[in-house]
Amino acid sequence: MNQQKFPELRALVFDVQGTATDFRSTLVEEAARLSQGRAGNFDWGTFVDEWRGLYRPALDEVLAGTRPWTPVDLIYREALDRLLTQKGLSFFSEAERAELNFAWQKIRPWSDVVAGLGRLKRGYKIATLSNADVSAVINIAKYGGLPWDAVFAAEMAGTFKPDPRTYNIALKYLGLKPEQVMMVACHKYDLRAAQALGLRTAFVARPLEFGPEGKVDTSFEEEFDVNARDFLHLADQLDC
Repeated sequence: MNQQKFPELRALVFDVQGTATDFRSTLVEEAARLSQGRAGNFDWGTFVDEWRGLYRPALDEVLAGTRPWTPVDLIYREALDRLLTQKGLSFFSEAERAELNFAWQKIRPWSDVVAGLGRLKRGYKIATLSNADVSAVINIAKYGGLPWDAVFAAEMAGTFKPDPRTYNIALKYLGLKPEQVMMVACHKYDLRAAQALGLRTAFVARPLEFGPEGKVDTSFEEEFDVNARDFLHLADQLDC
């Protein structure tokens, strides 16, 4: 543990979708499998990108107060049904739609994550801080073998990141002060919101979050306490 640089640090809290897990590849594979060849050479990568693209606006409606708090599982399902209709993919049965939507709860960790978390866990408490539902984060951990000490999610605060109440939930249940906790994410808005509350921050670059052709901001920034290529690089910098 890098006690010299961060002597007060006691816990790390992690974004899950994108930072710890490769949701795009998982969902593309599940969509292709469940379609059973009925869609021909359909571009499932673009489909998943559009599906994911409908997620953030729905969360922003909740944050703006124009929509009541809604479970993320339902948000994804509403978006899925809308897209399937738009694309003329009417052959999916109700059971297949439900199974495809559940794929968000089985998204695979990036190759560095399990080993990296294992090292970080030696020096710190490690927990999630996700916009995904609590049940989804638990399922993701179970399917992916992710060794969290605790699971926190925005659902526990009835809102979504970057609402400050989300970060305060983690601080409350960890029993720690902001400077004792580091937010780890590949999304800079998430880190900046945590930083505004006094939390430490670690940016982890995930260049393939949106696939090989996706546009992702992977630039390191001096404003963050740590910049890392992956969880193993983060563990190196924290001497774990």
